[in-house]
Amino acid sequence: MSGFEQRIVTAARGWIGTPYLHQASCKGAGTDCLGLLRGVWREVLGAEPETPPAYSMDWSEPARIEALWAAARRHLCAKARLAAAPGDVLLFRMREGAIAKHLGIQGRTGAEASFIHAYSGHAVVESPLGAPWRRRIVARFTFPEERS
Repeated sequence: MSGFEQRIVTAARGWIGTPYLHQASCKGAGTDCLGLLRGVWREVLGAEPETPPAYSMDWSEPARIEALWAAARRHLCAKARLAAAPGDVLLFRMREGAIAKHLGIQGRTGAEASFIHAYSGHAVVESPLGAPWRRRIVARFTFPEERS
């Protein structure tokens, strides 16, 4: 694992136990999955590149707008979906045919693969990245090592 990847994973793990709170991004107080990524960005890269607009828990699902995916493409670096590395940002579809509306950060790869995420009804946790979660991954990104 590179030093940059290690910084991403360490920052994400620092949020473990933060309660789930929709639209929040405050370590220890509350966050959602996007808020976790925003917080890791601030810790590792500095100021966020944009302030997200208010968003519903369904992420515009009825309108079929891939808002989260579009934002990820604007600010993160796309990579092959199966090329796993610690620190990768994972984008998930929670149901077949639904829009992508969940994010996580790869913690470990290999037989003990895991990811860190804020999950509704839970806190920020590090979960095994088993087959049910792997099937839901629709895109994989990396944080930019330098901001342009």
